[in-house]
Amino acid sequence: MRIKRSCAAMCLVAMASLTTACQSPGAGRKLTQYETSSAQACYDRATQPYTFVVDAHVHFRPFGGEAVPYTELVGYFHSAGVLFVNAFGIGQMFSAQSGCQRFSNCPTGEIKPTIRNDVINASNALLHPTTETHLTLSMSFPDLSKPHHIVQQMTLLDEEFGPAFGWMGEVNLVKQALFDHSHQATPVERIADWAPFMARLRAPDQGRPPMPLSIHADIGSDTEPTKYLHLMETVLAQYPDNPIVWVHMGLSREQTRMDPQQHIEILSRLLDAYPNLMLDISWRVLYEAYFRHAAIRAQYVAFFNRYATRILTGSDFVAAKGYKYRDYVREVEINSRINQYLSDEAFRHIALGQNYFDLMGLSYQAPEICQ
Repeated sequence: MRIKRSCAAMCLVAMASLTTACQSPGAGRKLTQYETSSAQACYDRATQPYTFVVDAHVHFRPFGGEAVPYTELVGYFHSAGVLFVNAFGIGQMFSAQSGCQRFSNCPTGEIKPTIRNDVINASNALLHPTTETHLTLSMSFPDLSKPHHIVQQMTLLDEEFGPAFGWMGEVNLVKQALFDHSHQATPVERIADWAPFMARLRAPDQGRPPMPLSIHADIGSDTEPTKYLHLMETVLAQYPDNPIVWVHMGLSREQTRMDPQQHIEILSRLLDAYPNLMLDISWRVLYEAYFRHAAIRAQYVAFFNRYATRILTGSDFVAAKGYKYRDYVREVEINSRINQYLSDEAFRHIALGQNYFDLMGLSYQAPEICQ
């Protein structure tokens, strides 16, 4: 596979200052270039960045404590050449009274789902509208093990903010990283109780299209590779008509040595069986544990090329106070490195965002690749 590197992408790696020879990674990227009504120029992979246009997985709020100021964070996106963003809260949070902000400070502090971040994100979006970035607000409050009040809370957000929310997630079906923080895997028998809110997601009111659901669902661990796979399989079997995004392709820090062939076979089987399933390839762990190794990367590149219309990009950046633009752009670059190896068709659908536009029914289109 021919690797198509660019001067602008090199800037991301080096964090270089602007020069006449090497521009900012965001230079030249504008929403108007992705409008269907515009006369689009083709995208030259040899001279333009390999970094993604869509960050479908960024947490505007941290696990606890203060966040990067909203307007500052939104400025990061345009500077990094990211034009379309899902504004996630965070699936679960430390209590406001705990004083905890990061796991390193509170290795065993209790974390619970809360609607607080969704209210803050929506309020900020209404107070500080932007024309440089297309933002999609996401409901991140649901506790999947206690689903009976989810529709009521969805209604509360809709009544307060109108049709502002177009997505749900990231929500946790099973996240082993939180087991020391009082989180447990969602009992399989609870999944049937999701029916009311899953129906609401398929047919939200106020003229909205179906709302995708981003689910964190660990496949297993290095010692038990498929221990939790049955949970995601149950969700897909019971709700095949819901657009579902499986974040991190089901991988985690607890599973960094999964056999790529086994992993790809599982994903391929489920993608073939469930046309509404998509995969999210956000989070640097995927690069560090899998994509950085040439032999393993080649297997995933072939997989992405084969399922080019089923993959979404993202950074999984958590905007805790203290992080800066350099931290965000670093996550964008690391999570975009795999894009260099994709076929032109896959690059257009994945890195340039066509899959996201199609999923959301947006009036944007990715440019064709220059030949």
